[in-house]
Amino acid sequence: MRLTELLDSEKVTISCELFPPKKGAQLADYRRVVGEMAALKPAYMSVTYGATGGTSDYTVELADEVRNKNNIPALAHLTCASSTREKVAQVIAELKEKKIENILALRGDIPEHADFPLPGQYHHASELIADIKAQGDFCIGGACYPEGHPESASVREDLIHLKEKVDAGCEFLTTQMFFDNHILYNFLYKALKIGITVPIVAGIMPVTNAAQVKRIVSLSGNSVPPRFLAIVDRFGGNPAAMRQAGIAYAAEQIIDLIANGVSHVHIYTMNKPDVAGAILEQLSEIYVRP
Repeated sequence: MRLTELLDSEKVTISCELFPPKKGAQLADYRRVVGEMAALKPAYMSVTYGATGGTSDYTVELADEVRNKNNIPALAHLTCASSTREKVAQVIAELKEKKIENILALRGDIPEHADFPLPGQYHHASELIADIKAQGDFCIGGACYPEGHPESASVREDLIHLKEKVDAGCEFLTTQMFFDNHILYNFLYKALKIGITVPIVAGIMPVTNAAQVKRIVSLSGNSVPPRFLAIVDRFGGNPAAMRQAGIAYAAEQIIDLIANGVSHVHIYTMNKPDVAGAILEQLSEIYVRP
């Protein structure tokens, strides 16, 4: 199934993200995670692509597990930073063979001490999108940043580059995580104003331990609202309480999003089916599973 068939409707969808193992020996355990996540009946499941190439070999394998073994639409990630044009062509051929129709095209994080871009290779996600489009009839998504990409001089500049991705063939967008829904609502208005009309999926990260907060802020520069910081301060020293509070906060974010017309939500699960399941349990009368 092409994801635009889901995302072009106003029907609520909630999807989940998985990341592949670093070693083939771990594949059996990751297949178990796929099965447990699929049992939650998300609208679709995305499978990430290793930023340094370390996990990219297993992206197609797990996407195949999602689509062909568990009957859930699969979204396979592809990145510029860790892929040559030859590697992309190889992955596209593998995706065609497995009948995986959806690709999330990203620049990706630039590996440490790597020369990027290499001569003749991709510079931007828009180039990767155009190349994928030329090689097959895929439904292509891209990433967007409600608070602006950390490397952009301004939100305006970032939106201009985002429009370039859409013009290159990007059919939907998934946001970076955010913890204040007003940031997303403001971003949606600005995106529409600049002419971006493709579906935008809201990315939600349930934070279930205090250490995650520091890591998230250091890597992405996300704003963390005082209300959430108060939760971390109060419950961060109690793992069980912090887990419960983080799940409740994410569920509340999703409820507010849906109430305000944002129908499509993507959960960054960190490969934790129990956390995703706990969130969906709180939405049992709001999200009608497929």
